[in-house]
Amino acid sequence: MDGRTARAVKQQLESLADAGVIAVPKAGRMVAAAAATPQHPAAARGGDRDAARSLAILRQEVADCTRCVELAGTRTQTVFGSGPADARLCFVGEAPGADEDAAGEPFVGRAGQLLTKIIEACTLKREEVYILNVLKCRPPGNRTPLPDEVANCRGFFERQLAAIAPEFICCLGTTAAQTLLQTTEPIGVLRRRWFTFGSARVICTYHPSYLLRTPAAKRDVWEDMQMLMREMCLGG
Repeated sequence: MDGRTARAVKQQLESLADAGVIAVPKAGRMVAAAAATPQHPAAARGGDRDAARSLAILRQEVADCTRCVELAGTRTQTVFGSGPADARLCFVGEAPGADEDAAGEPFVGRAGQLLTKIIEACTLKREEVYILNVLKCRPPGNRTPLPDEVANCRGFFERQLAAIAPEFICCLGTTAAQTLLQTTEPIGVLRRRWFTFGSARVICTYHPSYLLRTPAAKRDVWEDMQMLMREMCLGG
């Protein structure tokens, strides 16, 4: 192994460690699992064009929304979501932060960088998954979304998920999990269990911002991601 290859391997291992990975699946199992991955139903029926069209229309509706007077008055711009319209997997977070409000894209700050590492640890690329938040506008001071704000945005993110029709959804944190599943159970109880939302299978884990404050929880998130990888036939 030459010096350049060694450095690349070292950087990859460090990235996996940052994401909380404590074991890496064997390459042979990964190849076999990838070969067995079923085709996404939207791609099989060519529905990704219709999904993209629906998302474009919905994006404009979100941009024009002023239902939450405080949020509409303080936002720089709305943060709709990003990713392919035929994604098998969607990550759902809570709300945009300052970085997301400035960029107009979800999960671009420190928590977003950690989410990218988690996605890559799952043998996926960020460009292969769809990422969205429950709220499309940043709450002032990054406070927790209010019930009426969640209610105002529910129609948007439900239509978003309906257009994408993912096979799997991963809820990041308490607000996303409780909102999507309409439950009051805490995230610690919702972890390591499977739920359904429409035709999608749903798993819940800690929000990346929580991991920045509590690095020890990365091990728990990696356990959740291994559950997800097994169900998606990604190995692990």
